[in-house]
Amino acid sequence: PVLDSLDSTMVNVCRCALVLPALAVVCSAFTPGGAGEAPSSASPSSRRDVVIGSLLAVSSSLLAPRPALTTMTPQEKKDRDNIVAGHDRLQYLLDHWEEETTICKIGQETTFGDKCERNPVKVMEYLGFKSMNDPLFKADATMMRLRGSVPSDREAEFFDAVDAFAQNAEEANSMAFVSSWGEANPGGGKDRVRLFIERSKKNVIVSRDSLGTVMDILGLSS
Repeated sequence: PVLDSLDSTMVNVCRCALVLPALAVVCSAFTPGGAGEAPSSASPSSRRDVVIGSLLAVSSSLLAPRPALTTMTPQEKKDRDNIVAGHDRLQYLLDHWEEETTICKIGQETTFGDKCERNPVKVMEYLGFKSMNDPLFKADATMMRLRGSVPSDREAEFFDAVDAFAQNAEEANSMAFVSSWGEANPGGGKDRVRLFIERSKKNVIVSRDSLGTVMDILGLSS
């Protein structure tokens, strides 16, 4: 904020530097000896033309678009790209839920005699818990680095979305982990695996929606 204030002050100073010469020209049109001429040498119409031209120059300098004062850093661009990529990956996972969370082993039957079984690990992968190179690896920290770009009137909404993502991503990861051991636990079986992996889906939906809220606040799009 301090840097932004300094930048704003410098812009105003520069604008004043542009305006003052124009005002000097306006005053010189009505001041004896102004603009290097005697008062009697300029007609009212010529003075009026000088005033109008000077005022137009002043208005043009004031109405000119303000140049961008900040440049996006490489880290900020990477963070923004990761949020969008992570959101899109979760959307893909949800659109292809059965396909992505099921493994079919050709030529090899499972313990229960079929060739396909649910694969909860996929949920962990899509949420960024299996690789440091995943777009959603430590996504809550990624989003917090961008909090300086959040409009003041949406700060509470932003922090709520970050918290919702962190909580539901962690719960989805936990449900997926439990699901991965569903058949190995006493009394477990494929129904238990399916139960926990479907519970994790609800958390993935909330995680996806939370990222969508953050994208909207930051003006990001897929």
